[in-house]
Amino acid sequence: MSHTPRLWTVLSCSLLVASLGAGATACGGGDHPLSANPYDAAEQVAFNKVAGSRPVDPDKPLEVTAKGADGSRITDVIAVDQHGRRLAGELSAKGDRWHSTVPLAAGVRYSVTVSTEDERGAPGLRRLSFDTTPAKKLLKVEFGPEEGTYGVGQPLDATLNEPVTDKAARALIERGLVVDARPKPVEGAWHWIDDTHIQFRPKDYWPANSSVTLRSNLEGIRIADMHGAASTPLKLEFGDRVEVITNAASHYMTFKRNGEVVTTLPVTTGKPGFATRNGTKVVLGKQYFVRMRGDTVGIGGSEYYNLPVYWATRVTWSGEYVHAAPWSIGSHGYANVSHGCTGMSTGNAAWFFENIREGDLVTVVNSIGEWMPAFGNGYGAWNMDWEEWREGSALLKGTKEGRSPVDVARLRPQV
Repeated sequence: MSHTPRLWTVLSCSLLVASLGAGATACGGGDHPLSANPYDAAEQVAFNKVAGSRPVDPDKPLEVTAKGADGSRITDVIAVDQHGRRLAGELSAKGDRWHSTVPLAAGVRYSVTVSTEDERGAPGLRRLSFDTTPAKKLLKVEFGPEEGTYGVGQPLDATLNEPVTDKAARALIERGLVVDARPKPVEGAWHWIDDTHIQFRPKDYWPANSSVTLRSNLEGIRIADMHGAASTPLKLEFGDRVEVITNAASHYMTFKRNGEVVTTLPVTTGKPGFATRNGTKVVLGKQYFVRMRGDTVGIGGSEYYNLPVYWATRVTWSGEYVHAAPWSIGSHGYANVSHGCTGMSTGNAAWFFENIREGDLVTVVNSIGEWMPAFGNGYGAWNMDWEEWREGSALLKGTKEGRSPVDVARLRPQV
């Protein structure tokens, strides 16, 4: 229908206001259709979902049609679920039909608001609420590590209860995992370790004394042949930026806090055949006492050991620690004589233990040993360069850094 007369009426009224001032009140009276409160458009709008009925199949689209013969049309449809997620849809050019363009979420309640107008342009309104049936197969996401305060090198983990191999499904999962860093956003990306494990790290380390909340927006969302389950959000706090650099060639460790050197300590690292791994490791945990035996890591014969070890800070799952080694104190600062751990005096190990936390960074340089892998033996994510890390993301793979709309969305998540 034509809207030209209505536009002319509004322009005429505007001109009268400009020329007549207070005398224009007659033109702005309640008789104009645009000034009226929305009328009940129940007789003009039909849904393919029925309010108050049994839950409906989320795999069937929501449809809204204009059924009035009086020239009325749909002007807008807003469908939002109980989590505040808006359902995407498309309105026909004539305004006679709107339909959802993505699957509905399962096991949720939708509230739908339909705006209309009649042939005179008067606004109408129709509302509907309905539930969708629960999902039959759930994809659960468990976040890690445990809630607490960590060093700035701590990656975020998401573990799925079912394998996901489809690229589109993986991308959907990444979109639904919201990383909200405070006080300001950080640039980061997810990396698929395997079909059930993904890990998130920033491009650089987390800012010192900041925080991050990780939550899932996947509840009820269709993912391949499953639907996302509810999950518990995770919040981490980050402390100072602590970086430890152990030079296996000079036999000294440098301890830095927020970019400033706090102290240097004489150490011993792995001897030939047992050389300490090069690369950056993230502290996994601390134990005041550990019984270390060679047979637990495949060392026997003349190299076998069975020692009580104190002030032990763990950096790999395979048994690499920073710990007190009073039995080799004569080699500290001079030679590498350990079976792969970094040893120091009891006093220095106690100081180190008290000043380090999970998530802090321990880097070994100039060792004759292998490199710390990115995955499988602790947190080695920082040994993979940023470009390669991005390639492990289903969303960012094949895109140029900073050029993709996805990068912008990840920096400032809106869901």
